[in-house]
Amino acid sequence: MAIELLSVGFLVAMVAASIRIGTSLMYATLGEMLTERSGILNLGIEGLMIFGAMTAFIATYATNNLAIGVGATILVGLIEGLIMSFVYAKIGTNQHVWGVAFTIANFGLAYFIYRLYFGSPAVIPTVTPLAPVKIPILSDIPILGPILFQQYAYTYGAIILFVVFAFIFKYMMWGLIVTVVGDNPIAADTAGVNVYRTRYVAVTLGAIFMALGGSFLSIAQFNSFLFELVAGRGWIAIALVTIGNWKPMRCMVAAIFFGFVDAFQLRLQALGLTEITVAGTNIAIPFQLFLMLPYLLTIVFLAIASRTADYPTALLTPYSRE
Repeated sequence: MAIELLSVGFLVAMVAASIRIGTSLMYATLGEMLTERSGILNLGIEGLMIFGAMTAFIATYATNNLAIGVGATILVGLIEGLIMSFVYAKIGTNQHVWGVAFTIANFGLAYFIYRLYFGSPAVIPTVTPLAPVKIPILSDIPILGPILFQQYAYTYGAIILFVVFAFIFKYMMWGLIVTVVGDNPIAADTAGVNVYRTRYVAVTLGAIFMALGGSFLSIAQFNSFLFELVAGRGWIAIALVTIGNWKPMRCMVAAIFFGFVDAFQLRLQALGLTEITVAGTNIAIPFQLFLMLPYLLTIVFLAIASRTADYPTALLTPYSRE
């Protein structure tokens, strides 16, 4: 087993799987990072992801068209983002309470719509999932080809978006405006910045990315919708934003790292590591121990990163011009 774990083929497959598995988290983490940079904490992310997954699946199933499924997800994210923007930014409600309320409401609504459409089928409905895209010539490069150029279109899109927002926050005026609004909305307003509009845009874009993160699970990584599909990835994304210190490229690396740990525990199970020998006694390893490994490491890294985290100063602080 040790030889197999150290083989080039195994390591290449591991890294490629890390990026693939981390794709949904990349979208969710990017959406939450953008939202928090504007001073809003969106705890509705888990619900948005499950609703996005359900929307993409039903739209794809009904039309047999993956593009329509993605488009429906973007539309849902846009609508929910505008509602969340109004509640968080305009009304200035308690972001903790309303975030959890949005998550609960989205979970309930997603399950209701799914049951309304499919009922209780004996066989789980499926769709033809999105296939990985091999980039000509580049996909044939040894080692790098399978890792970087044989991924889903979703994955390429996520990486491009992170690079774009890294550039925006470092070099463009809008990135500076979002940062200032998240740190000191009063000073931003005094300088002529429309704080409400800035937060509307940030929260709405964030909601679209969160919904897309959920849709990846149902129409790309898997080909069905299950009630346990998101499995806490929304909450993990919130932690990854802190671990990435609200920096786009760091957040992307954090999401891929979570994907790496998740892929690693899956490979360990596939290799049959189900027991260890201690003092001549075989001790069974529960598969739940492997499943909890990514979440456990996330908690550890969050505890370490939170000690030096550079939070947006106005995060969670409602703003009112009056």
